[in-house]
Amino acid sequence: MGYACSFFKPQAPMKTQATLELADIQAIAAAAQSEAQKNKWAVSIAIVDAGGHLLHFQRLDGAPPISSHIAPAKANTAALGQRESKIYEDLINAGRVSFLSAPAIHGMLEGGVPIMKDGCCIGAVGVSGVKSTEDAQIAKAGIAAIGL
Repeated sequence: MGYACSFFKPQAPMKTQATLELADIQAIAAAAQSEAQKNKWAVSIAIVDAGGHLLHFQRLDGAPPISSHIAPAKANTAALGQRESKIYEDLINAGRVSFLSAPAIHGMLEGGVPIMKDGCCIGAVGVSGVKSTEDAQIAKAGIAAIGL
């Protein structure tokens, strides 16, 4: 049975969004690892999809054990928030400590960087193990490898 009612209007086509593919993930991971090793930084590197789900993880030799928990948390925070995790650290440091109770966000430290394409977050990279600014530098070097 078809509908001929006038209140059914044609809708605009559904939006599409890019996604990270295995080749992208491998390129990001290799570039991030290269940046870390070039600087002799022992870190953990996590790559997640837009929903914050882990796609790749590596802990370089000498990286602190805790970094294996912090890097994925930073990546998850950057993906879910669709902005760098440093934003949350800055909010908290500015006195908005109530933000610590935000649900599902645990990596509120600099070093989580979203992967943005056409205005949409398609994933994120989180790095932990050295100074937060260096963690972010490594994450950004990884993302640059895919031209974003």
